[in-house]
Amino acid sequence: MAQLSDDCFAFGGALMRADEALRILASRIACVVPAERRALRACRGRILAADLVAPRDVPPHDNAAVDGYAVAFDDLAPAGDTRLPVTARVAAGQHLGRAVPRGAAIRIFTGAPMPDGVDTVFMQEDAREGDGAVTLPPGIRRGANRRKRGEDIRAGATILEAGRRLRPQDIGLAASIGLTALQVFAPLKVAVLSSGDELAEPGTEARPGQVYDANRHALVALVENLGCEAIDLGIVADDAAAVERALARASTQADVVVTSGGMSTGEEDHMRAAVTRLGALHFWRLAIRPGRPVALGQVGGKAFVGLPGNPVAMMVTFMRFARPVLLGLAGAASVVPHGFRVPSATALAKKEGRREWLRARLERADDGTLRAVKFPRDGAGILTSLVAADGLIELPEELTEVPAGAMVEFIPFSEVDV
Repeated sequence: MAQLSDDCFAFGGALMRADEALRILASRIACVVPAERRALRACRGRILAADLVAPRDVPPHDNAAVDGYAVAFDDLAPAGDTRLPVTARVAAGQHLGRAVPRGAAIRIFTGAPMPDGVDTVFMQEDAREGDGAVTLPPGIRRGANRRKRGEDIRAGATILEAGRRLRPQDIGLAASIGLTALQVFAPLKVAVLSSGDELAEPGTEARPGQVYDANRHALVALVENLGCEAIDLGIVADDAAAVERALARASTQADVVVTSGGMSTGEEDHMRAAVTRLGALHFWRLAIRPGRPVALGQVGGKAFVGLPGNPVAMMVTFMRFARPVLLGLAGAASVVPHGFRVPSATALAKKEGRREWLRARLERADDGTLRAVKFPRDGAGILTSLVAADGLIELPEELTEVPAGAMVEFIPFSEVDV
């Protein structure tokens, strides 16, 4: 387990490109949680803490891929039917225990071990059995319908690497080599809080001038989607002492503290000063839209991430910047989302020099191809735009115009755990 260095988020440069910010984050973030052994069924979504090396071949023996008849290919007539006596029967989970003599066939079923002496399997639909013998047609290839020992996994091979977030298929792969438990990293504990007298908790009566706290509830869901443990610390009043107490408590309960809003320099914005008193704060001035500067720092020796207060800006900056921070601290090796190219349904325009993410849905055109349809309203507070979208169109810094029909990069929400 690595410790967070005192200055890992320190950056004093000018306006920074998104790619450079992500590169710096990747180089400075290290795992801060311990490894633990957990039962296989408790490992889905967890991050593997050690390479998984196969102790055996899978499958452990040559076996039949179909129900049918196993024969030696060299016993088959090159042209015309071949008739062979059926001398044995082998089902899955059984072992014949002897070699099959030349000139004989055996009845075999899917998954059954292939005995010595046979190398080719006819599907039962292609064979005719009667009077203790089977008639086989010509034209089959040598080794047909036979699965080779180790064709999926070879003993000694690394089949899953440390840092991998475990999916259901990964769990199945671990089970296929006989494992019942894995070394995984403990879930990263992430404290989430909101600050502001204008915020009301859903379920209570909002006073005049208040809005319901949507950001904190969205943040808890985003954190939990990453496999982290969210610690919901609620809403903190616009009071300097209350904010400092909340942050100090958060740093004792969690590995990371994530907030939204309250990072401005106004008289009622106390978050910035409290973080500075308890540790260190660095504003990363990023050339992006949506999103104001992302605040990164430390509180009581624990990582701190301050996100914008507008709901869309908060969620987009979480997806693209807070997400890789949290996953890196949690032990994940790969944090880069994969997008794909699709045509834009409409013309798009942006300012040069900044990376932009546009909310968009995918729709199928008349010719059957997918295209990205930008949400018509761009406001950073329009949360319904994220609900209506399937992902984000990502426009690079140098681009200023996109004609209708031109290809754009599309990042589906599934790639950023949303």
